Amino acid sequence: MTENAQREKAVLAYSGGLDTSVCIKWLQEKHDLDVIAVVGEVGQDHDGLEKVKERALASGAVECRVVDMRDDFANEYLTKALAANSLYENKYPLVSALSRPLITKHLVDIAHETGAKYIAHGCTGKGNDQVRFETSIMALDPTLEIIAPVREWDLNSRDAEMAWAAEHGIEVPTTKKSPYSIDDNLWGRAIECGVLEDPWNQPPDDIYTMTDDPQAAPDEPEVVEVTFEAGVPVALDGEKMSYLDIIYKMNEIAGRNGFGRLDLIENRLVGVKSRECYEVPGALALIEAHKALEDLTLERDVLHHKLAMEQLWANLVYDGLWFSPLKYAVDAFLENTQQYVTGTVRLRFYKGTCTVTGRKSDYSLYNYKLATYDAEDTFDHAAAKGFIDLHALPTKVWATNRREQAGE
Repeated sequence: MTENAQREKAVLAYSGGLDTSVCIKWLQEKHDLDVIAVVGEVGQDHDGLEKVKERALASGAVECRVVDMRDDFANEYLTKALAANSLYENKYPLVSALSRPLITKHLVDIAHETGAKYIAHGCTGKGNDQVRFETSIMALDPTLEIIAPVREWDLNSRDAEMAWAAEHGIEVPTTKKSPYSIDDNLWGRAIECGVLEDPWNQPPDDIYTMTDDPQAAPDEPEVVEVTFEAGVPVALDGEKMSYLDIIYKMNEIAGRNGFGRLDLIENRLVGVKSRECYEVPGALALIEAHKALEDLTLERDVLHHKLAMEQLWANLVYDGLWFSPLKYAVDAFLENTQQYVTGTVRLRFYKGTCTVTGRKSDYSLYNYKLATYDAEDTFDHAAAKGFIDLHALPTKVWATNRREQAGE
């Protein structure tokens, strides 16, 4: 390449950790690329993203963009997650799977803006995130080429990476490896590795940062009223707030009451079972409140079929198919169900628990006069006999036939 020749560009999803810091120099040396690092602010814990930007530039990036994605995350992604009451395997609110398509969208947009031909990420060949990033890139622009340095390089240990970084003058954040692998955003924290790899080991207290120990939580319950409009939280205790601010506030309230800790075995997309711990105080509390309001406002058959659609939605998103035709179709169904999910739900937090203690809505389908057993009862009890006869008719015909065939 001549001195004046322009290098091709690669846009790198950059976290500031060892892997992605080494990725910058590796992409330059192995692929002769200029690297544009992109740092996404999605509500993760950090001590300043400007420091991360400085590290990227010191590692050789020609440019580093720090993008605050939190408003988009809340309004375009977490609204959909709440509409779906998104619990993967019906156990935990999706966390990492929700931020990956958002980050990817920005990577693709920046690639288009800068004329970059490549997008790179620092995911390993064993996890889910490689699938999420790459599937989303292919969905948004299948002409972009993908590079996954960690899958390609021969640095087979953290020590080898550290040595390679030192040889190439790369600044790395620390020389001491945390025993845990952690990914976090507005919606919660996912924690794995270290002693957690043995599913019999009790999670140590030091893995938690968003939630207090339930035993040490306040001795008095804390009550919060969450108001929704069309399925989206809009106020806490009558005070209007943005969804983003409500998520932050609910993380704080639920967290100080010790609510939102989960310990489970998860089935990864690549076929590996993984022991994971999650901290999802605000997400889990808001899902509980949202479900309670849906119970009040959704017609029975819609609610029952929605349960299946929720699991489908969670599986699609977990599997990296956010930008897929089936996911878009499920979104349309879920959006339709949220039109009248408007009202207020009362939550009671106490030492690691969150209990719904009340719900109200102008669109409530609960009818006191139909539900009561008191004198005001308007339910037509005489109609029950004919209903039961018709409801049970197929089963009765089947049972009669089987008895006849058995000679009874």
